[in-house]
Amino acid sequence: MTTYSTEPRTDSAADLGAMALATATTEEIRLLAQTESEVAKIKAQAEADAIRVQAEAEAEKQRLANARAAMKLEAEKAAHAKRMAELEAARVKAEAEKAKVETEADAQAQAEMDWAEEERRTEATWKWGARGIYAVGLVIAAPIQFLAFWDPARPFLVAAPALLEGLALVLAFGAAWAVAHRRDVLPYRLGIMFGALVAAGINLWHGMTDPSIGLNAGLIGALASIGGPIVLMAYEHGIAQRRDGIPSFRESRDAKKAAEKAETEAAAKAAEKKAADEARAKEKEETQKRAEAEQQRKDTDRQQRHPEVWEVAEALRSARGAESVTEQIWADAWYRVTGSKTVGITPEIEARSREAQARMKAAVDGDLEAATTLTGKGLHGVDAETERPLDEDDLDKVRMLASELGDPGLLSSKNIRALINCRTEYAIRLRDAIRAE
Repeated sequence: MTTYSTEPRTDSAADLGAMALATATTEEIRLLAQTESEVAKIKAQAEADAIRVQAEAEAEKQRLANARAAMKLEAEKAAHAKRMAELEAARVKAEAEKAKVETEADAQAQAEMDWAEEERRTEATWKWGARGIYAVGLVIAAPIQFLAFWDPARPFLVAAPALLEGLALVLAFGAAWAVAHRRDVLPYRLGIMFGALVAAGINLWHGMTDPSIGLNAGLIGALASIGGPIVLMAYEHGIAQRRDGIPSFRESRDAKKAAEKAETEAAAKAAEKKAADEARAKEKEETQKRAEAEQQRKDTDRQQRHPEVWEVAEALRSARGAESVTEQIWADAWYRVTGSKTVGITPEIEARSREAQARMKAAVDGDLEAATTLTGKGLHGVDAETERPLDEDDLDKVRMLASELGDPGLLSSKNIRALINCRTEYAIRLRDAIRAE
């Protein structure tokens, strides 16, 4: 009879359990190793991508910096070249103006020298011409008078012609002295004319009464007695006027023309200035009218579209004593009513702007699901999540998730939302907070 043992085969069960446990442990180790390998690959790939992106960013940054430096250098070169060209042009212009001024000065000096030389020449000619005429008149008149006064019974009368003709000559010398010493020359001229007239009268009377002299000789002698002194007085008169600074007829005429020309130019400049002043006044008036019209347009538009802000702006204007609602007053009123320091921005516009910024940030970070989820959240989605404070327990959970993944850069709003069951905006804020650590 065969005997069967009723004891359990504990060794076999233990072996099977151990084998199963070993198999499970091996599978877990394999899965863990595989997971760690995948995580390492993802991490390495992420690091490589980050390094590549950073290198590309640095390269692009360096390229832009080099481009900016090159552009700045080119601009500096162009500015330097322009400045040098301007300096060279200014130097050439200054040299040309200097040469022109020097040429004009030399020409003026030469003209003045020529004119002075011409004055000296003409004065000498006029001087010796006048004296020559006087001498010729004396040569003509003296013999006639000698014939007229010759009397053998009274030989002393032969000195009478010397007295009559010498009287005019000596007085002419006196007139020259008066001119040279800036004395009154009129008495000398009167004396010259008296002596000349007496001599001329005697010559004419003897020519008419003495047949040996004749009327023709008497007339010529009278003219000679008067002509010589008249020519000499004319010369002395011109010298006296020049030394006394008395303008001649030509100088007076030229001065009158210059004064009339200056008056005409002054009147033209005055008229031009008046026209320019009127044009500026008209332009200022038109500018003032345009400014008033523009202010009226702004006031009407603001009063119609923003009545609450306009009411505060009017109160500020009145309190500050301003004539109109200025841009500063309007900015202050806008801030008091809306709380925004930027004129034109309301809370609604700011909320939509923040929503768009959150979507863009999610899209830049590669979280397309978050970008799609954030679309249309508005005031009750994005802004509500934005105001929600970060819970410390949620932060700890995200830290553990980041530790399991091996890199906070592998965090996404999707796996955080699956872990915590929250909205995308809150998940994004948690992710950014852990990455910032």
